[in-house]
Amino acid sequence: ISVRKIVIPGALIQMTVVTAGVIPLGMVFGLDLRESLVLGLALSISSTVVVVRTLEERGMLSSIHGRVTVGWLIVQDLATVAFLAVLPALESGSFETFLKDAGTDIIKATIFLGIRFVPALLTMVARLGSRELFILAVVASALGVAAGAALVGLSVALGAFVGGIVVSERETSHQAAADVLPLREAFAVLFFVAVGMLLDPAIVMDHFPLVIAVVVAVIVGKGLLTVGLALAFPYPARTALVAGAGLAQVGEFSFIIAQEGLDVGLLQESTYNVILVAAVISISLNPLTFKGIPFWERLFKRYTPFWEWADRQGPLPAAPAAVRNHVVICGYGRVGELTGHSLAQLEIPFIVIEADIDRVRRLTAANIGAIWGDSADIETLKLAGVDRCRLVAICVPDESTSFLTAASARKLNESVAIIVRARHGDEIPVLRALGANHIVVPEYEGGIELMRQSLVSLGFDTEQALQYADAIRDIHYGEGHTPF
Repeated sequence: ISVRKIVIPGALIQMTVVTAGVIPLGMVFGLDLRESLVLGLALSISSTVVVVRTLEERGMLSSIHGRVTVGWLIVQDLATVAFLAVLPALESGSFETFLKDAGTDIIKATIFLGIRFVPALLTMVARLGSRELFILAVVASALGVAAGAALVGLSVALGAFVGGIVVSERETSHQAAADVLPLREAFAVLFFVAVGMLLDPAIVMDHFPLVIAVVVAVIVGKGLLTVGLALAFPYPARTALVAGAGLAQVGEFSFIIAQEGLDVGLLQESTYNVILVAAVISISLNPLTFKGIPFWERLFKRYTPFWEWADRQGPLPAAPAAVRNHVVICGYGRVGELTGHSLAQLEIPFIVIEADIDRVRRLTAANIGAIWGDSADIETLKLAGVDRCRLVAICVPDESTSFLTAASARKLNESVAIIVRARHGDEIPVLRALGANHIVVPEYEGGIELMRQSLVSLGFDTEQALQYADAIRDIHYGEGHTPF
């Protein structure tokens, strides 16, 4: 909801432009208008599963960049429902017939969305207290709604989507999501394996020029278009780059649209295979597009006027007054906020560096010194007074930002203490080499604290349990670790 002003118009314009651009491309390669339209619709959609997994691995899912990218993908997924509802109507020849059939399908879908008995049924089953029966009821309800969609003439894929909406209607939705979570990964793997099995290499080779054109259109064309559209809104330039990298592929809903087009006779099998291979190639290359973000960021920063225009977010809050012997907190999410709250209680001065402009405005309004910018940028660190501070606490979840921030902070101040939040134990030697004094790995600390409290509960002396916890820390963090 917080990013709707960019994701709704951005996603709709992007899908429209991609579809409109692919239509003449398809017609150049001998496809008719309707087949080119279905091809364009399929290529305009990106994989939510792939992008969310990549953002999670890079610690960017909860950042402003991740929220914009995921919001963009959600709008695409919702638009796909409309595509699936009206796609069978494209089979008709005349425009008037298309409008009539499309209207009928939309009315069917609207009536179908009005189902209310399933949530009430799930609530009744949940009250019985049987977890196995509840899981069975959730699966049966979802499959039943999907089958019901087919009976009223709608797509099974549309029915499955509606089934998820119906299940989420009541307070039991959280329990349903938790219970079926183990099945999600298995179904996702089976889905992509099934898609790979449908691929016909012979057909792909026969239409190789079209395959190349489609892959270039998806990775280069759709990626650049997304970057351009995102730059039109007052968000960080890095947000546009992350969105462009994330959406430079086609995904699971593209397969569904392609399959629906094949079923209703709008798509040839050769074009269907072109969509499949474009998805396989673009998804495989998607991690490389994310790795290229720092390079493009450095390149754009060389052109100062362009970067200043691109990296804008409206009027910036005033910079905090210069202080000395303070603490610099890089990243003010949940971890950084806990640190800042403790420092405020102890009346220790601190300055926050945060990439989310809305959060910076809130901090400034609360009389907390905050600077909007990237903590990996040495100029931002200078503005925060790292060269004269006592401590730098790096709380950002992004691995590359943590590395660059640690290196830049050490370059500015050789004697300052640097504490870094690491995502994995593998980052410890790298961060030490970059100048970090103390490294905190959340998964280690959670396990150590659980172990310490278990020992105390079992009757061990508090001091003895603490010493044992420090010994375990030394094992995980290696030599040079200073106990907390």
